[in-house]
Amino acid sequence: MTGLLNWFSQLAAVARFSLLTVPQRKGAAVAAAFGICGVVGVLVGVLSIAQGFHQAMTVSGSPANALVMRSGSDSEMMSILMGDETRIIGDAPGLARSAQGPLVSAELFVIISLPKRSTGTDANVPFRGVQPAAFQVRDEVRLVQGRRFEPGRNEVIVGQGAANEFAGLDVGSRIKLGRNEWDVVGLFSANGGVAESELWTDAGVLQPAYQRGNSFQSVCVKLTSAEAFGKFKDALTRDPRLNVKVQRQTDYYEEQSSLIYKLITGLGTIISGLMAIGAVFGALNTMYSSVSSRTREIATLRALGFGSGPVVVSVLLESLLLALVGGVVGGLLAYLVCDGFRTATMNWQSFSQVAFAFAVTPPLLVQGVIYAALIGLIGGLFPAIRAARLPVAQALREL
Repeated sequence: MTGLLNWFSQLAAVARFSLLTVPQRKGAAVAAAFGICGVVGVLVGVLSIAQGFHQAMTVSGSPANALVMRSGSDSEMMSILMGDETRIIGDAPGLARSAQGPLVSAELFVIISLPKRSTGTDANVPFRGVQPAAFQVRDEVRLVQGRRFEPGRNEVIVGQGAANEFAGLDVGSRIKLGRNEWDVVGLFSANGGVAESELWTDAGVLQPAYQRGNSFQSVCVKLTSAEAFGKFKDALTRDPRLNVKVQRQTDYYEEQSSLIYKLITGLGTIISGLMAIGAVFGALNTMYSSVSSRTREIATLRALGFGSGPVVVSVLLESLLLALVGGVVGGLLAYLVCDGFRTATMNWQSFSQVAFAFAVTPPLLVQGVIYAALIGLIGGLFPAIRAARLPVAQALREL
């Protein structure tokens, strides 16, 4: 016990001396911390893109909602359902109901081209035809300006994300889509979800406008509860009149976000990994300089009976402290610059733009700080070993 207390007292003394001498090496210390700051800033900033996109997709769903598409379809774009099939789906057990009937919305999904506000270049935008029950099925949708479209008329309402990203979508404006002109009558929000990237209109108007006959691409339904999903799914998949795929809405959007999420996360990790290699060499250089400048002090301490263990740990602590400072500053900068920044990117599974906001979450910040700590420990390890192995007699001769 006495030996352990002595070891910790030696560590405290050596670490205190090491940290007090950091200002004497402030140039190298700042350079090392700055390098790690850059690595963490890039890592957190890039991953916040993936996190924001993932959140925009996943907040769109509800466990009590289900999506029905043609069997074998990976997305609404690849699906087709005829009008009589959507009526059969509307009679299935487990559906929630209102005074107007079952909460079922048979929907069309059309891709249109609109110019971006920032660049003027055209981009693909989702144009969704819905039925009246859509506003009860997708109850996260809230009108924030104007009014809803009237059934049977060439009117659209626009998600906030689409209105911010694309030109010509202000309430009161008129846009030409396909062969028709449409009045923008309302602006809606959807808790930051993917619906905010879309334009909505009456499905009965959109069908003839794009020559879709009596066809739809999906049916979105609200169930009596999340537990009713199994009964609803079994009823549809066992019905010989149907050939459909039934998913929880949350599962569908999770799948839709997976490709982009993995791509951005992978690229961000590779980029920050390459930068981390440079940061490690910067930390190595700083700590080797620290050890070299403290050769006399280390040798004196060893001659006075201080063990090699406290010396090793003190060097590692100094490197870790510099790394944590850089990591915290890098995470803070990423939060200030990136969090909430709105943009749009292509969802390759629907070939349309999705508007979303970067999300610098607490787990991302923690991940960045841990990444910085690892860089600091790796960068300080070899200089620490060198300090511990430095022969006392040789070091004293360097006085």
